[in-house]
Amino acid sequence: MKNAGVKFLLSLAVCLHSTMGVGQIYPAPVAGDFVIKDFEFKSGERLPELKIHYVTIGQPVKNSQGMVINAVLVLHGTGGNHSSLLRPSFADVLFKKGGLLDGEKYYIIIPDVLGHGESSKPSDGLHAKFPHYAYRDMVTTQYRLLTEKLGVHHLRLVMGTSMGGMHSWLWSEMYPDFMDAAMPLASLPIEISGRNRFFRRMIIDPIRNDPDWQNGEYKAQPVRGLTTAIYTLMMMGSAPLQMQKQGPSKDAADQLFDTQVKLRLAATDANDLLYQVDASRDYNPQPDLEKIQTHLLAINSADDAVNPPELHIIEREITRVKHGRFILLPITDDTRGHGTHTVAVIWQNHLAELLTVSEPKK
Repeated sequence: MKNAGVKFLLSLAVCLHSTMGVGQIYPAPVAGDFVIKDFEFKSGERLPELKIHYVTIGQPVKNSQGMVINAVLVLHGTGGNHSSLLRPSFADVLFKKGGLLDGEKYYIIIPDVLGHGESSKPSDGLHAKFPHYAYRDMVTTQYRLLTEKLGVHHLRLVMGTSMGGMHSWLWSEMYPDFMDAAMPLASLPIEISGRNRFFRRMIIDPIRNDPDWQNGEYKAQPVRGLTTAIYTLMMMGSAPLQMQKQGPSKDAADQLFDTQVKLRLAATDANDLLYQVDASRDYNPQPDLEKIQTHLLAINSADDAVNPPELHIIEREITRVKHGRFILLPITDDTRGHGTHTVAVIWQNHLAELLTVSEPKK
């Protein structure tokens, strides 16, 4: 209950800041739940009821054939939820009146993806007996949310941050005719390998190897393993320029470190994190990049330690995408490392170009 309370308060604070009072600048999010009966995972495991929680902003607009034409799917990163994308640096920039994804013009759909937020996840009660979902399972549930619950059979845009960016690559391959445009942020179109795989093992292994994990049946969080995992997340997601500004002295850095670890420990369940990180094991869009038919714009930041630019992977692979383009954002005083994906003011001009070039013909 403690973790749930912390997550609720954090989510509520973000929502209140973004959508209430005199300063409201986009339509208030409307929450809903979609329950899928007897869902079968790629592993063959089944769940009698699988819940996907979501919020929508704005209203659907239909053409003369009854098809929704203004839907936008926005997908969050590992460990996040829909409130991650209601931060002022993201939502206030994009969803405001006159913004590129104006909530009065677009029908914006932001799910808590499988295993996250208020959607079905291990900490709901099954613990390590929860089905071992992977990325393609997650995208399948998103597709079913749109088509079976919301009546959306075409997207103006699918976009996502980090894990959501990887899901955007998969969306473009699994459902190539479903969207006009795709914009994966902070991701690579290859299987999880190299340092990225090391990074994930440095989260997974300490939790599994902690005796207090008890094969997932712990009564209290396995603090030693979970703390090590959080150390790894903090370092890989950090931006040196910003961290130096926030902790310019030893004492300031120590205080910042201790505060961040305490907050993350209070808001993280070990099984949930373990599943979230391990879910990337089936991710590999590389073999089928030629299947992508939509206009796709991939954006990374040069200070992103998770997707380091010196690998030159997207520059090589984007040539296989028929309408593909890649932008590498230079390091500036405004970039935030891996977290640049939610600082929309930095890359919104590129989104504007994507929306223009992918505008459906009348």
